[in-house]
Amino acid sequence: MATIGFIGTGVMGKSMAGHLLDAGHTLQVYSRTRAKAADLIARGARWADSPAALAPRCDVVFTIVGFPKDVEEIYFGANGLLAHMKPGAVLVDMTTSRPDLAARIAEAARQAGGYALDAPVSGGDTGAREATLSIMVGGDRAAFDRVLPLFRTMGRQVVYHGPAGSGQHCKLCNQITIAANMIGVCEAIAYAKKAGLNPETVLQSISSGAAASWSLSHLAPRMLAGNFAPGFYVKHFIKDMAIAAESADRMALDTPGLDLALSLYRRLAEQGGGDFGTQALFKLYE
Repeated sequence: MATIGFIGTGVMGKSMAGHLLDAGHTLQVYSRTRAKAADLIARGARWADSPAALAPRCDVVFTIVGFPKDVEEIYFGANGLLAHMKPGAVLVDMTTSRPDLAARIAEAARQAGGYALDAPVSGGDTGAREATLSIMVGGDRAAFDRVLPLFRTMGRQVVYHGPAGSGQHCKLCNQITIAANMIGVCEAIAYAKKAGLNPETVLQSISSGAAASWSLSHLAPRMLAGNFAPGFYVKHFIKDMAIAAESADRMALDTPGLDLALSLYRRLAEQGGGDFGTQALFKLYE
């Protein structure tokens, strides 16, 4: 069993780290708020006071934090992973972040005598809890093969996409798809209500046909129940869409659907919805 580090024990990270712990691995954990790791510590995880304290002890380190600036700090800061990583170790960032940052981390890890993978995930809080995440990986192929058994502890679909940054590019494809789909889900429910239909009955019909999607099956019922608790935060989705839009601009790709979704979610955040789940977009239609 490997000694594994895990940084970021929030809505998704806590469950993901728990699966590694349940599989029998020695787990070192760090979070900016220690209380978020309390359950894992009670189950046998060992607390580290900083990324610098955690890194030398671990063969593999997973990180899943909020924003690219958090990734920069955890990896490149004076107390960061890259300056203190164990020789030959693999650093795995599962945050949705910038492809160019992933490439920088991979090169810095190589120069430090180790490896880095970018491995963002999709599936939200449910996928993290049930270990059914889709994991999209970029970086060194041999490092991927080495970490694959650990990925399979946390996810159902694990796919290698190519060099460093490729996993992040794939995740941005995922977020672009969700962005447009969420508008469709919200507008369909709003239309059903306006037409005098029972929206629950409408969902029974359309969620198993050509309109079927994860958002329609899992998030539309939360919308109807008025449950806007975060499985994935609005503020983080805005971050993801902004990264995708910037990346598309650099490739001279027009993305009007993404741009519309980003503008709507920014409006929701301006109205105080940044800490809601992404299904809270429906609030703009009520």
